Amino acid sequence: MANKIIVAGGGHGGIAAAAVLAANGFDVTVYEKNKREDMGYDWTDIFAPQALDRIGLPMPPENKFEYKKNMTFYGPSANTPLRQDVPEDDLEIKMERKDIYAMLIANAESNGVHFEYECEVLAPIMSGNRVIGIHTSTGDHFAPMVIDACGVDSPVRRRLPAACGIEKGAGTLGKFIVYRAFFDKVGEIENDPYRVYFFPAGRLGIGWVATEEDTTDMLIGCFDNLSEDDIEDVSQYLRAANPQMGEKVLRGGQIVKIPVRQPLAVMVADGYAAIGDSAFMTVPVIGSGIANALKAARMLADTIIEDEDRVYTCETLWKYQKRYFKALGSSLAPLACVKLLLTKLTSEQLDYLIDNGVLTADDLTIGANSTGLSDFLSMSPASLPDRIKGLVKRPDILKKLLVCGKTLARVMTLTAAMPAYWDRRKVFAWAANYCRCFRAYCAEK
Repeated sequence: MANKIIVAGGGHGGIAAAAVLAANGFDVTVYEKNKREDMGYDWTDIFAPQALDRIGLPMPPENKFEYKKNMTFYGPSANTPLRQDVPEDDLEIKMERKDIYAMLIANAESNGVHFEYECEVLAPIMSGNRVIGIHTSTGDHFAPMVIDACGVDSPVRRRLPAACGIEKGAGTLGKFIVYRAFFDKVGEIENDPYRVYFFPAGRLGIGWVATEEDTTDMLIGCFDNLSEDDIEDVSQYLRAANPQMGEKVLRGGQIVKIPVRQPLAVMVADGYAAIGDSAFMTVPVIGSGIANALKAARMLADTIIEDEDRVYTCETLWKYQKRYFKALGSSLAPLACVKLLLTKLTSEQLDYLIDNGVLTADDLTIGANSTGLSDFLSMSPASLPDRIKGLVKRPDILKKLLVCGKTLARVMTLTAAMPAYWDRRKVFAWAANYCRCFRAYCAEK
């Protein structure tokens, strides 16, 4: 019984952790609400292939992926295109979501992981403040350790007792509502086939149109609910700028939620650890989280393996959170401040920053393997005078940047001060300050 592990939900990080644990002698079962053939959205995704090596997987076969292409970014007015130039040694790969899942599931099964499909996870089973199993649509299942890979709205995390000190929801501006569909292609485009638009059709969010050989891949993402009218309005806006995009949906057409915020303040409880979207592990500016989840899977599996007494308490699991924040979380948290700054800019202010060279193409080379401000902001000495000159002319924007900078400094100080060891009082006090910092910035006008 001590070696039994439950993975609640079929998230990438949960399956990857399950594979490592099973290979080390643990009895691991993944409980997933979908059928096997329905795992993964009907679209492609981009991630850093280096993460595969962390969980012992080779590169996928060449016919299963292609390298990501450089993208061109446009402000609300689309006056000044900003063209990426990602270095070749930092290229990410693009794969079908279903192929990613096939690879992870096959690896997990080969290591002895059991999968229970069409089994919806409903809530944790508690004994006091300890998680001892999960309630599911097919019955109750028990284990001394539950890995929560149920996603951004995880029913396990949301139904933990308050005494566990774990945030239940993503919070204000913490989730992106995304619609994505592949349309027919009705024409050709000469330049910039991969385009990203900030604040499309006046919506607070992004849109993209990626023109492929036979299709046009469109995404709409915003912080508000997406109605059918919203999707139609933004689609027509993007279609006007990209007449090669037809109106026939060939695949996709789903609306999903993804976290775009700082990592969870407390990821562990007695008998419990969150991973992937359940722990808000995406890169906040772009919402990509596969690579981070795979890296976290190794950290969590190692932590569980090292718990020789198999007690799985906050004291032993805290090492997982420390490892994650040291490697990734302490850099991703400041990026959440940058994301919040973008939500505070008006369309006119964002256009000004782009049109006047304050925000440059080098600043937008951020990708799924980016883990810090240095990946987002390219502050070369040669560009500083022009950037400063542009900001001095706009005190309204400068004020917002200074407020963001103050929050950034506070966040970086806080993440560096995370308690080294589990002490309930110290950890909860630290987590309260961490969360309060972001809430205060969200409320800042």
